[in-house]
Amino acid sequence: MDYVRLGNSGLKVSRLCLGAMSYGSPEWRPWVLDEAASRPFFARAIEHGINFFDTADMYSRGVSEEILGRALRDLARREEVVVATKVFYPVCDHVNGRGLSRKHIFEAIDASLTRLGMDHVDLYQIHRWDDETPIEETLEALHDVVKAGKARYLGASSMFAWQFAKALHLQTRHGWTRFVSMQNHYNLVYREEEREMLPLCRAEGIGVIPWSPLARGFLAGNRQRGMKNATPRDEHDTYGHSLYYQEADYDVADRVVELARAKGVLPIQVALAWVLRQPGVAAPIVGVTRLEQLDQLVEGLAVTLTDDEARSVEACYRPHPVLGIG
Repeated sequence: MDYVRLGNSGLKVSRLCLGAMSYGSPEWRPWVLDEAASRPFFARAIEHGINFFDTADMYSRGVSEEILGRALRDLARREEVVVATKVFYPVCDHVNGRGLSRKHIFEAIDASLTRLGMDHVDLYQIHRWDDETPIEETLEALHDVVKAGKARYLGASSMFAWQFAKALHLQTRHGWTRFVSMQNHYNLVYREEEREMLPLCRAEGIGVIPWSPLARGFLAGNRQRGMKNATPRDEHDTYGHSLYYQEADYDVADRVVELARAKGVLPIQVALAWVLRQPGVAAPIVGVTRLEQLDQLVEGLAVTLTDDEARSVEACYRPHPVLGIG
């Protein structure tokens, strides 16, 4: 396993991040694995040298954080792992139980730490932009979370580039703790981030940790045009259905399969290799529900694409509307 700095920070993370949205409570989403079924994935990740784990308070309404925290306490030393979680979406149902207000951020970080069984997280991320809270209020509250020792670094997730630029400017202007990472929607069938967000991140020294680098399995080589039942998640993933499944998306997926066959590797390994070769990308966040998938992705870290091969899988792409911001 290789390790890279997360942006311009001194924090070093494995080249793959294990996302924990798939681990929690099947009552939240039918494809989610419960704690007993989830534990082997954390163990295998650590065996592979993965030190970076990403979750969010809203995943399974907090159960994902609980499962991740218990697993890491049993399987690793706290100082050896990098734990990331997020704040924005509701976990409980009351008027101040969501968003990025100072009140909610302070309450959310304490609740996340309780569920994780930790006294700090390594990376605390805003899950989305909050139009109802002044960004200055949010950024000062996040700075105070860091100064209180409850988070080591700050990260952001999907938003417009102008919003991220404004936030970074205000952090610098006021001397507040700066974001070191951007967790955004980026893969071979959704490349709109190349217009503004990725150049901004490179210019500002921000580490990119894409979510859905395999397009929620769309690039696995098992999707048939007109069908949405390739896997249990595919069958129930209405949000994913809103992101992909255009005709041009299938063309890209077919080209990935062709290249994988020619190289003697798997489609997911080609898709991962393409993301990893993009400048500024530190650690794609992968969600897996079969152990062999995790093994294949780790093996795929050795797969590289030539410039011609990259151009071949990029050629079928067609522009999309902005997706994954809300």
